[in-house]
Amino acid sequence: MSDDTIRLVTIGRIIRRRRRLLTILVVVGALVGFGTSLLFPPRYTTSASVLLPGAWEERELVTQAEIATSSVVVDRAAAKLDWTGVSGSELRDRVSAKAADGNIIKISGTADTPERAQQLSDQVAQQFVTFAAQIAGDSTDPEAAAPEALRQMVVQTSRRITELADAAGPGQTVESVQTRTELSKLRTALQEAINKLDQTDPAATQANMVVMGSAARPAGEAPPTRIQLVVAGALLFFLLAVIGHLTAARMSRRLRTEPEIAAALGSALLGTVDVTGEQPAHRPESRGPRARIRRLLGVDVRWDVPAPQTSGDEAGRQIRYRRVCARVRDRLPAPRRLLVVVPDGDEIALRAAGQLVAEAESENDPLLRVVEVSVSRPMMPDRDNESGALVVLSAGSWTAGELAGIAEACADAKHEVVGIVLAGTVWARPTRSADHPRHAATQPLAVGNDATGGSE
Repeated sequence: MSDDTIRLVTIGRIIRRRRRLLTILVVVGALVGFGTSLLFPPRYTTSASVLLPGAWEERELVTQAEIATSSVVVDRAAAKLDWTGVSGSELRDRVSAKAADGNIIKISGTADTPERAQQLSDQVAQQFVTFAAQIAGDSTDPEAAAPEALRQMVVQTSRRITELADAAGPGQTVESVQTRTELSKLRTALQEAINKLDQTDPAATQANMVVMGSAARPAGEAPPTRIQLVVAGALLFFLLAVIGHLTAARMSRRLRTEPEIAAALGSALLGTVDVTGEQPAHRPESRGPRARIRRLLGVDVRWDVPAPQTSGDEAGRQIRYRRVCARVRDRLPAPRRLLVVVPDGDEIALRAAGQLVAEAESENDPLLRVVEVSVSRPMMPDRDNESGALVVLSAGSWTAGELAGIAEACADAKHEVVGIVLAGTVWARPTRSADHPRHAATQPLAVGNDATGGSE
């Protein structure tokens, strides 16, 4: 797995072999999402549109959108709404505005009920139009130079020019003539300004914004809704579980190839054998609470090994065991007595070792005795009259350090590792072979679990 490319078949294998665990995690994620939705009350959002007539540049529209959400506008809206326990600073986080196409400012309000969301959007839009009109000059301040006041000032100035012209005399001197002429020109210019001012629409000096109707009452919650949080929690936990499995497989140092296993044990591979993919019986030491939980979650079955392939009949599988026994006989002189070393917990290897012992006993050569060795603290029985040790294990189950520890334990007990046998599972229904009776494959095994077991 560490060197393989992650493919859909790998993810499919995780889903198939970890479906119990994934189902439980998905349910837990959904519950977490539901609990999160209880911490955040439902929210409703709606928008009111304000039209800005005339030609507006983009930067001006952005400025108007900023004005719509300013503290002045929102504070005025909060004062008009007069909601208990809700201040203008709190409403500022619930109001947003953006410039849309067609010189439209969309003001959105969010509240805990549809009615309040509608009231908030409408009130902020109304206060924005009022405030914008005041900025444009629609004010009661006499110093704001309103159009009517400017018109009165122009009339008064024209009257004053007439008085000065009369006081300049009938124009008997050059100076008086020039003065009357200049005053006449000034009066004419002021009169033209008054005419232009009269022709100008007084509303043109104002912002003249229009609220385009009341905001629509929201029919549903604003995202994220409760359903969305539940689905997001379930999906998040599912993805984290899949990513965790892939990461663990990438970081795994278990040996899967024949050359790596042979190098770790320092011996040669004598062959590969198959056992049928039957459910192994639960051993006494695997009946504790942790083992039950692992079986309940479905994590007691390896997922990172390929699915067993369909093999031939039992006769074909027996041929593999015969060939392994023949290779052992070729490597050792008579009498051939061997310890069959199986790593503790390797159920596939233990079943393969049992069938290997049964095959050897049918021909009375070699004489095999199965010994299970703990990989955490490997300890082998002292050598008696054995010619060496035959290691049987399954691929992808043990690291190089664990296998090296087994090899060192064999060397420490003066057992030479004469060969390695790899065991794998296949899908097949066990059938009796024509060459061997039924009892040949089911004879009881002599299993030594202690470090001082004797030879048979």
